[in-house]
Amino acid sequence: MPALTARALLLDMDGTLVNSDAVVERIWRRWADAHGLDGDEVMHVVHGRQGHASMAVLLPGRPMHLNHEDNARMLAEETADMDGVVPVPGAPEFLASLRGVPHALVTSADVPLSTARMAAAGLDLPDVRVTAESVGASKPDPEGFLKGAAELGIAPAECVVFEDSGAGIAAGRAAGMRVVGVGPRAAAHAPDAHVDDLRQVRVETLPAGVRIHIRAT
Repeated sequence: MPALTARALLLDMDGTLVNSDAVVERIWRRWADAHGLDGDEVMHVVHGRQGHASMAVLLPGRPMHLNHEDNARMLAEETADMDGVVPVPGAPEFLASLRGVPHALVTSADVPLSTARMAAAGLDLPDVRVTAESVGASKPDPEGFLKGAAELGIAPAECVVFEDSGAGIAAGRAAGMRVVGVGPRAAAHAPDAHVDDLRQVRVETLPAGVRIHIRAT
């Protein structure tokens, strides 16, 4: 895989930097049971999206105010539940290598949840963060990534996205950015490059950006 060059990196959180699958499974399977839905089918939808957007896909026609009410309650439940939240392998070293490199967190989590999960995983929060409160549309809409690039002052075409989910990869592509897929969920969505985890990534700082080296397994 040839190295990718970029001037800025835009990083998803859940599944990319933080493994929060245990919590997500607990919360969403309870919600699925309460609504008579198949838990496995629900789990195929929810990764990468804001909760109310996932509910709109899973229960089309349901009043959105009910989705927003459920979403608020579930965000609070997730923020209180850090059991099993760990860093994705290689994430601490990867983030450390980005000191001085323009980068931003672009997550479908809100401020309290993203702050709690990054802390539980022992990871430093980037200075620039685009959270659920910052956007009007959930991934796969590109708004979050475009806002992250704008806040960094970097053109979208000069950014590389790191994502784990189909919705996130689609959002990165729609923003006109190249995408590195992280983990097993990403492999099915044909990102520009794919890694099992962040141990396979090395970031080389250049005078005007970075070179991203992808190591084979």
